[in-house]
Amino acid sequence: QVQLVESGGGLVQAGGSLRLSCAASGRTFSMYTMGWFRQAPGKEREFIARITRSGGNIYYADSVKGRFTISRDNAKNTVYLQMNSLKPEDTAVYYCATLVGSSPEYWGQGTQVTVSS
Repeated sequence: QVQLVESGGGLVQAGGSLRLSCAASGRTFSMYTMGWFRQAPGKEREFIARITRSGGNIYYADSVKGRFTISRDNAKNTVYLQMNSLKPEDTAVYYCATLVGSSPEYWGQGTQVTVSS
């Protein structure tokens, strides 16, 4: 089993930046493709980005492409989400997850990101 803990959320003005972190413990972090998701109030959870075990392949949802960057440090068992040019519509709870294929397996507890206009 893997335990995931997100951090780095907060309140930021539109156009600002935040960096989220997701620290993993338990089974070997480097074995997993990792993903970031988000869920806004009243909406379904949506995929944002994923990164393969070595970091060699990365994929983004169109809604964040060019603004968000996913990365990982396997030595620190951590995956990151750098978020730039934030918009009010980016307001959501952000979750990291281990992925099997494209399907989430283990989830973190989430971190709130609020973007004010």
